[in-house]
Amino acid sequence: MNPVARTLMRTASKLAVAVYKVSGGRVGGRAAGGVPVLLLTVAGGKTGQPHTTAVGYFEHEGGYLVVGSAGGLPQDPQWFKNLRAAGFAQVQVGRQVRQVTVRELVGAERDAAWTDVVLVRCPPFGRYETKTTRKMPLALLTPSS
Repeated sequence: MNPVARTLMRTASKLAVAVYKVSGGRVGGRAAGGVPVLLLTVAGGKTGQPHTTAVGYFEHEGGYLVVGSAGGLPQDPQWFKNLRAAGFAQVQVGRQVRQVTVRELVGAERDAAWTDVVLVRCPPFGRYETKTTRKMPLALLTPSS
């Protein structure tokens, strides 16, 4: 991605997070296709500094199922890489803030969640995998308290 596009995306992301926080999710609480949005805060893999991003999710098994789609780009999004490294994070859903543990779904469990949850609830996600050679990674964020 070129530097101008990267800067624009980062600025838009920061604005989306700020608006979500101020409005308690009333603005920015839904993505395309009606998918609910949460704010995910996770430590950066290199710096350890917390980073917050708005992420669509699906309620699943008492937690939040998130997809590292990056819109079908060739690489996993940085926030997903940070989740893998950290193993825990913080989410804000509306005004409620919770600590969560992170478990990446792999193999048959990942494939079943992709087919039975993600594609059933939001079929347009299927287009992202057709844009790239990678499988969209999935993680289940389970509240720890």
